[in-house]
Amino acid sequence: MTKFTVITITYQAEAVVGRTLQSVLSQSYEDIEHLIIDGASTDGTLALVETYKQQSDASGCGHKVIVKSEPDEGIYDAMNKGLTQASGDYIVFMNAGDFFPQDDTLEQIARRCHLNELPSSELPAVLYGNTNIVDGEGKFLYPRRLQPPERLTWRSFRHGMLVCHQAFYARTDIAKNLQYDTQYKYSADVDWCIRVMHEGERMGLPLYNINMVVANYTEEGATTRHHRESLKERYRVMARHYGQVSTFLMHCWFAVRKVFRG
Repeated sequence: MTKFTVITITYQAEAVVGRTLQSVLSQSYEDIEHLIIDGASTDGTLALVETYKQQSDASGCGHKVIVKSEPDEGIYDAMNKGLTQASGDYIVFMNAGDFFPQDDTLEQIARRCHLNELPSSELPAVLYGNTNIVDGEGKFLYPRRLQPPERLTWRSFRHGMLVCHQAFYARTDIAKNLQYDTQYKYSADVDWCIRVMHEGERMGLPLYNINMVVANYTEEGATTRHHRESLKERYRVMARHYGQVSTFLMHCWFAVRKVFRG
C-alpha cells in the first residue's frame, strides 16, 4: 500500500492546530505517517498534539504519529527536518490551520491516481490538486484564485504558483534529495516545487492531476503578512529558474492583466 507522510509545522499554534490534527485523525486511509515538527512552542500547542497522538495511537486507525519539538531557524528549516525524517512514498505539508476537506481525501487520491496498482518505481513524481481558501476559523471563503492546469510542468510556475504547497504531493525519494533553500524566507516552497517537478521530468516521471480539492488553506501565514517582501523574493526565484528576461516580461504581463481586471 502506498504510504503518505503528512508533515505539520507548528509554532505557538494552539488556536488553529486542532482542526489540522483532527483532519488527519479522521482520514479513512490507513497507511499514514504524521510528522509534527514543532519549534519549541510555549503555549498549549504541545498539549493538544500529545492528546492527539494518544487518540491516534488508541484508535487503531493505522496512523503513525511522530512528534519532534525543538528550536529551529524558521519554517523552511523545520520543513527540512520533516523531509529528513519522512518514510512514506509521498510527502505533503499540511501546516497548522490547514486541513483535508474530507475524511476520505487521501483514500480518494490513492484511488484516482491508481497508486496501489503501480510499482514504486513508476509512481508519478508529483500528485497535485485544487485548494479552497478558509478563514481563521476554518470556514470556507472561496476557491484559490490560481488554479492548477490540466497538464503541469516545471515551466508552469512562470505564470505564478499554480498549485498551492498544501495540494502538492511529492515523491519522497525525490523530495529528500531536494531540501528547501533556506536563503529564502517566504518563497522557498515555490523554489522547491519547481525543482521537484524539474527532477521528475529529468527522471521521465509524470505529474498527475488529481482533479479534486485536496486542501483547505488558511490564508494567514507569513507570506500573507509580508506580502511585498514575498513578491520580491518570488521574482528572484522565478528569475533563477526561468531567466531574467522571461521573468521581467511575464511580470509586465501580470501588471497589464491586473489593470484590465480592475
